[in-house]
Amino acid sequence: MSRVYNFSAGPATLPSTVLERVRDELLDFQGLGMSIAEISHRDAAYMAVHQAALDGMRRLLGLADDYAVLFLQGGATGQFAMIPMNLLPPESMADYVNSGSWAAKAIAEARAVGTVHVAADTSQDRPGRMPKPEEIETSADAAYLHITSNETIGGVQWKTFPRSSAPLVVDMSSDILSRPFDASAFDLIYAGAQKNISIAGVTMVAIRNDLLDRAPATVPPILRYATHAAANSMSNTPPCFAIYLTSLVVEWIETLGVERLYRQNAEKAAKVYAAIDATGFYTGAADVACRSDMNITFNLPNEDLDKAFVAKAAANDMHGLKGHRSVGGIRASVYNAFPVEGVDVLVAFMKEFERVNG
Repeated sequence: MSRVYNFSAGPATLPSTVLERVRDELLDFQGLGMSIAEISHRDAAYMAVHQAALDGMRRLLGLADDYAVLFLQGGATGQFAMIPMNLLPPESMADYVNSGSWAAKAIAEARAVGTVHVAADTSQDRPGRMPKPEEIETSADAAYLHITSNETIGGVQWKTFPRSSAPLVVDMSSDILSRPFDASAFDLIYAGAQKNISIAGVTMVAIRNDLLDRAPATVPPILRYATHAAANSMSNTPPCFAIYLTSLVVEWIETLGVERLYRQNAEKAAKVYAAIDATGFYTGAADVACRSDMNITFNLPNEDLDKAFVAKAAANDMHGLKGHRSVGGIRASVYNAFPVEGVDVLVAFMKEFERVNG
């Protein structure tokens, strides 16, 4: 079987060793004669997997017991609504930084719940960028400040996170565990799993315990963080298979180390950016100071060449390079599990494509 290089923004490449283990365990998990996808979520075998995934995530984030680590459903989009439902009282206001498409979606959902103040807006800047610290104008007594650590569509990433006197909330869906960071600087971290830590279907949330009980009584129990924390993320049937995958990817990350993955991620991204910057044929879509290590966005001289690039790359086993439909161009997503050799193949292809078409 031949595997292609998957540059998709998500669902994304998984570690080959993890996929091989899933293959080997899929029909008969731990000698039970059943798949992990078939056994009860109350079975001791599954419960051990569930706890291992939670404990591994806590270790990787370096979080103490003053945080609850949760596995929820609904993706990051579900969190766009759940966060203001739990943390934004009717008489208060939340601050949001609009850094691109995903931040804008979070703002729209929050506005359906309560009052939002946009503390900074760089969503329309071209090339794309994150705001500078001095551009963030927070409101007095904000319920929280929300940021998006990495914008997959624009290919921009916070390199240094802002500070906040209000609780700091961050969507890390597209760069969670791709680099070391101080998780304790945040009061709530959330991430859809399908880019760096698992497959689609599970969302990781880490929240300070002192925020758990802020939800108004009008919020249904299933949408309260406190409900899920009290039940160890078992208040309803969890996405067992996705959590099983999470446990395996977390184990893989722990074996390699986040620092090693970060060095590798930075090296992968640097190779592609060097190819972009080598001539005027390719144009980076993100400000150099904010370029993402996860999602590398660029354009060719015209849309016809963009289309030709994507088609020719696919014919050479490089898939998922088409930019998001809202912005066009090219996007190469090189998450934790994306192999270094795949980046080398892409860079060689870029050089040859420019030679022929430049």
